[in-house]
Amino acid sequence: SSKIRNMEVQSADGVAVLEDCIGFSLTKTISKVEEKLKKGVLPDCQDDDIIPRVGNEMGAEAQIRFLKAKLRVMQEDLANIVFECRKKDDENQNLGTRLKDTEEENSRLQRTISLQQSQTEKYKMLSQEANKKTEGLQQEVTALEKVLQ
Repeated sequence: SSKIRNMEVQSADGVAVLEDCIGFSLTKTISKVEEKLKKGVLPDCQDDDIIPRVGNEMGAEAQIRFLKAKLRVMQEDLANIVFECRKKDDENQNLGTRLKDTEEENSRLQRTISLQQSQTEKYKMLSQEANKKTEGLQQEVTALEKVLQ
């Protein structure tokens, strides 16, 4: 996703073009293909699906228009994919932040639980001591009542 962040979407003839900063130029590539077509040199791959079989009967200008139209569609698709990737990257960053916040809250709550458990144990001990003291005092009261009778 960092590579996608470093790419820029540019416009050529009103069409979104994704260019990597390495120096790839779509305009130069198209120019080279146009020059080859003008010279009558067709691409080696006649069986590929870029130009349908009917394309072999088209003139060079028609093939160029067809390829440019296909290129525009692919560039739009690429721009949409880049947009979606950036959107997903932003969503991942937001979720990462939320996860970090949740983990911090969980840690804080664990400390609170630990503190409350230790306080509960302390109060249980005090309660047991008070109960023992109460039992002892109750026995004293009973013994004193017997003495008084």
